[in-house]
Amino acid sequence: MPLVPLQADILGPDFRVETISLPPDPEGPVVATLVTLAPDRPNGRAVLHVHGFADYFFHTEYARWWADRGYTFYALDLRKYGRSLRDHQTPHYVADLGEYFAEIDLAWWRITQRDGHREVIASGHSTGGLTVPLWVRERRPTELTAMVLNSPWFDMQGAAWLRSPAARLAIERLGTSRPMQEIPRKVSTVYGRALHREHGGEWDYDLTWKPLESRPVYVGWLRAVRRGHALLHAGLDIDAPTLVLSSARSWFGEQTDESATTHDIVLDVEQIRHWASSVGRHVTSIAIEGAIHDVVLSRPPVREEAYDVLDRWLAAWVDREAATSRHGFQPTT
Repeated sequence: MPLVPLQADILGPDFRVETISLPPDPEGPVVATLVTLAPDRPNGRAVLHVHGFADYFFHTEYARWWADRGYTFYALDLRKYGRSLRDHQTPHYVADLGEYFAEIDLAWWRITQRDGHREVIASGHSTGGLTVPLWVRERRPTELTAMVLNSPWFDMQGAAWLRSPAARLAIERLGTSRPMQEIPRKVSTVYGRALHREHGGEWDYDLTWKPLESRPVYVGWLRAVRRGHALLHAGLDIDAPTLVLSSARSWFGEQTDESATTHDIVLDVEQIRHWASSVGRHVTSIAIEGAIHDVVLSRPPVREEAYDVLDRWLAAWVDREAATSRHGFQPTT
């Protein structure tokens, strides 16, 4: 079934965009945004990608990689993020990660029912890498063929006491009584500066939607994330083949340009690998040497390795019949 005509996105005329209206919340009207890149030679399959915290979709290289293999690529800017953020809203705030299920449901309907795709890969980065498998656990969509999770946020990084029962209880209580209380934290701009083209990085994106200094963290939102972690740790029992990509190493010392471009300086990769098997019964976890938190934004040689891993995993577990037609990937520079 052909895609319905959509407006051109800010990423260029080949990326199309549509706004998804959602029920209002206590702050007022709510929307999500779905971005689509159609392949030149469609194979009838699709990918749905969900971004991370203080983020939005601008990953044109990632989208084109999938489109080059015949997949129609869809990316969802969740409510209160990126293209979906409105002036009356608190950026990124939700009290329950399940609130995102509404827009994922509507995006999935567009992909499978409206646009006719019967095989869909779900993709998520960081917080999106937690939200996506939680949605799959709840919905069990029959069209799901696989998941790709890029540095998913599977546990609370930092000192051990932050994961203690006392800390969990404090977050639960404060998240209920004072959900909009901001959690004090020191955020370096090194990671953002290492990414953005204006500061010596490779990528061009909107700094009002993905600010160098990240975003405030509120207790109610953190409570929602910790509840999501608890569900993951109990086991999600997802049977779709899942690829978990991460950096080989984290770095939580003094941040420099070198540490920010060769390590995950956001999450603890040991936690990612520890909890990867909790997603389901068919999980492949690969650590990429020299990768950063958002693996597909790493330096070109590292991205080439990551895409090679993804290509081989896809051929082995998802697209076996198409394995002979694969071709190499050269990152853009």
